[in-house]
Amino acid sequence: MDAVIVAGGKNKPGDPLYPYTGDGYKSLLDICGKPMVQWVLDALNNVPNLNQVVVVGLPAQVNLACSHRLTILEDQGGMLQNIRAGANILLAQNPAEEHCLIISADVPMLTAEMVSWLIERVQETDHDLYYGVIERRVMEGRFPNSRRTYVGLKDGEYCGGDANAIRKRIVASQNPLIDRLSEARKNPIQEARLMGLDTLLLLLLHQLTIKQVIKKIGRRLGMKGRALMVPYAEMGMDVDKPFQLEIVRNELCRQDVQ
Repeated sequence: MDAVIVAGGKNKPGDPLYPYTGDGYKSLLDICGKPMVQWVLDALNNVPNLNQVVVVGLPAQVNLACSHRLTILEDQGGMLQNIRAGANILLAQNPAEEHCLIISADVPMLTAEMVSWLIERVQETDHDLYYGVIERRVMEGRFPNSRRTYVGLKDGEYCGGDANAIRKRIVASQNPLIDRLSEARKNPIQEARLMGLDTLLLLLLHQLTIKQVIKKIGRRLGMKGRALMVPYAEMGMDVDKPFQLEIVRNELCRQDVQ
């Protein structure tokens, strides 16, 4: 398996973490003595069945440690553009491996066990998209103050995970709807609207299950998707705001001392 780490580029004024980064990179924020993205790489370093990693959104000269083949790319202008650039490199370097992991650089509590779990799920079936979702009870049971955004569905309340997988050739191709969905990723209602008015109505009425949502999205995008019920809250504990940064720092620094 290969992996793309989406590092996000430079922070801009108005971003909640701008006071911590200035014009620098969010993914290089110090967490217990090392950059946030390095915590993600450390998790990947301990996954034996991983071939190569592409980090997109950082300058090539940044000093990162990786036990796998590592490529670092500058920011390409947006999340989807960054994912697409990484997938194209992996497709060129390793065309025999059909899928790649897509992991955000801002989930420093990720571990090798969690990544291995995701790889095993991908290898179980032959879907195009594997999208991780975390139940509210799992997320808040581990991080009660994380303040994640949840979507209420027929079978529960869910937030998205920050480690997923996709078929390389699909994300490497140009698809305007994928672009628009990427732009709407923080707004579940906007995402549903792009899927069609029937989906939006059913979502508002809480008449869809998570599997039905992923199936509808896949059908609209021309791909076959699978929802993964993630048992690890850490895969959704991303660092977007100062209070989330403090949660992660307190947790990881305590582990480091132990």
